[in-house]
Amino acid sequence: MGRLTGKVALITGAARGQGRAHAVRLAEEGADIIALDICETVPTSPFPLAAESDMADTVKAVEALDRRIVASKTDVRDGAAVRSAVAEAVAELGGLHIVSANAGVISFGQAWELTDEQWREVIDTNLTGVWQTAKAAIPHMLDTGTGGSIVLTSSTYGVAGSATLAHYTAAKHGVVGLMKALALELADKSIRVNTVHPTFTNTDMIHNEAVYRQFFPDTDNPNVEDFSRAAGSMNALPTPWVEPVDISNAILWLASDESRYVTGSSILVDAGFLLKHNVGAQ
Repeated sequence: MGRLTGKVALITGAARGQGRAHAVRLAEEGADIIALDICETVPTSPFPLAAESDMADTVKAVEALDRRIVASKTDVRDGAAVRSAVAEAVAELGGLHIVSANAGVISFGQAWELTDEQWREVIDTNLTGVWQTAKAAIPHMLDTGTGGSIVLTSSTYGVAGSATLAHYTAAKHGVVGLMKALALELADKSIRVNTVHPTFTNTDMIHNEAVYRQFFPDTDNPNVEDFSRAAGSMNALPTPWVEPVDISNAILWLASDESRYVTGSSILVDAGFLLKHNVGAQ
């Protein structure tokens, strides 16, 4: 306990899923939290995204740990809104040391059949939104003056590729390139920048009919048991998915002084997914 005492962490997509897990795990180790989330469903999402009630649950979970949290309904695609939300929260909490750029959306379709809106929403959220988050956060980290850690959430598909996910794959590969550029730009300021690459993670992003149908397009009413068998066959370790806290623990390590000389790295939390598919992080 206390590995992040005195630190302030910004987390996007914090209302539920991985983002909530990150907020709670970092708060358990002493961090105060800035939590951003769109808290509404974008038009091309094939399943509902988080709601304001979900963010309220994240706030309760962090406050139950006796940590401070400033939460706002903010769309990471809106740079001005992100900068305003971050500035207000930093003024209240007194600094910024850690960033988890986690917000993301997904939709499906063959590359040539994706609509312009599908492409824009995924690229604008999963890549441009990560850049907007970094752009808003870095000046405050520099003002805080104690270095820090930025962790960008990529994916196994930020290293490998996937059919029906050209936009998502392109965005997640772009996140790796952005990470490498930021790591070089910020190294002399002692701000480290890395990516995490989850495999299937036990959240609403994988547990929905749209995802199940990607694996079983010809099956009536595919269910979680069907998907579990398919997902399990893709990981080397005997599990169909990892838990959100497994990603949170990697982010915690990257946020802490235990990884003080780790920057420009892609950290796989993928149950051997890429190993089994003969793909390695570059």
